[in-house]
Amino acid sequence: MTIRILAAIGDPDAARTVGSLLNQLPDAEPMPAVADSAALLDALAGAAGSGGAPPAGQAPHPGGAPSAVEALPEVVLVHERIGPTPALEVIREVALRFPAVGVVLITTDAGPALFSAAMDAGARGIVGLPLGYDELAARVQAAAQWSAGVRVHLGGSPEAAPGPAGTLVTVTGAKGGVGTTVTAVQLALAARAAGRSVALVDLDLQSGDVASYLDVQFRRSIVDLAGIQDISVRVLQDAVHDHHTGLGLLLAPEEGERGEEVDDRAARQIIGALRSRYEVVLVDCGSQMQSANAAAVELADTALLVTTPDVVAVRAAKRQVRLWDRLQIRKAEDTTTVVNRLTRSTEIQPPLVAKATGTQVARTHVPAAFKELQPCVDAGRMQDLDGRSTVKQALWALAGELGLVDSPAARQGRGSHRARPSLTGRKRKALTAGAAPGSGTGPGPASGSASGVGSGSGIRFGARRGPAAAAGGSGPFDPAGPYEEG
Repeated sequence: MTIRILAAIGDPDAARTVGSLLNQLPDAEPMPAVADSAALLDALAGAAGSGGAPPAGQAPHPGGAPSAVEALPEVVLVHERIGPTPALEVIREVALRFPAVGVVLITTDAGPALFSAAMDAGARGIVGLPLGYDELAARVQAAAQWSAGVRVHLGGSPEAAPGPAGTLVTVTGAKGGVGTTVTAVQLALAARAAGRSVALVDLDLQSGDVASYLDVQFRRSIVDLAGIQDISVRVLQDAVHDHHTGLGLLLAPEEGERGEEVDDRAARQIIGALRSRYEVVLVDCGSQMQSANAAAVELADTALLVTTPDVVAVRAAKRQVRLWDRLQIRKAEDTTTVVNRLTRSTEIQPPLVAKATGTQVARTHVPAAFKELQPCVDAGRMQDLDGRSTVKQALWALAGELGLVDSPAARQGRGSHRARPSLTGRKRKALTAGAAPGSGTGPGPASGSASGVGSGSGIRFGARRGPAAAAGGSGPFDPAGPYEEG
């Protein structure tokens, strides 16, 4: 979000200092400064337009003139020596006439008495002199977020949401070794390739492997942000590693025992700070629930649960979903399960996973092809995975399904494993030629159940192996399906 800032400062030296600091703020758009209170009110009235500024002392109607609200700056900085009207009176006048503007007072006296008086007048914060970058950035961002929320209710900029705007996606494993980190890394790379700013956070605090998968040597980690009460832009920049792929990496600590320092309060604050700076925030939560990653799952716009199609992993996924429900972290129907390492011969298919866990199952499934991954995993360079890899194609297609990639090509299968059959017509004909109606054409028994997962599953899936598959229908056991064993 671009933050338009109008400074009202009478002292030329202070105006130059403020202007220099504002130019360093990310996403800031400083407007020409004004030198007195009359010029400030005239500038705001001019921005709002003749119909946007009601008479003094009267707030605008909530349904009136959305364009007038959008034209106003998000933040106004008022110096204590603005003149000729006293600063607190100026703040009160701005708050009454332009309630969608966040006002910040710049003063040498930041004591409790003045702070209380400024809040009563309608200010959203106070910055003490001499000015510091971190304090100014924090106050400006807080006022801008407040202003965005007010504008939604006043009818201006309806597409702007109050508070953090970044999309938060968490990736959690049903158990260890199901492909959680690979999924998180590839989703992040896909979103970055689509032109979005992306932060990848490793909240597997005791055994996180994001740094190993991306060949990163780091000094700072998420623990360095845990004890900070007010995370400023500069503090966040110091902790986030700028990877050469364009990802911002916030990594787990090298000493696993330090992960206990990140509690749910710290996790919420860190995630909020990241969402205010990045369009997409992807969080690798690992497979062990702690207070920090539980808070991330609770806050997530999309919570992914990764599992493999075997009895042990599906049981673990079911336990995880029940745990979230008992702790009121997330409901099963609000969780999306991703089935990893799926093959044509797998007895447990996605519909059975959905029935067992009560979750939604992503339409895109990831094939079993570890041979494609092994060179990149061993080298610690997951970003170098070949674009022809069926695993990469599936995960990038999943990113499109989740809305992280807006490109139609990515959604419809530019290289998607669903876009091309894995068998030629001759091989397909050879596989289906001897299939009798009602008999399975794929490997494995035609009936039976997945022990411990559900009953009657063999009959249901056996039926789909028969005539529908032979007729060229699409189903889990379709010989022309996309799944290949690695």
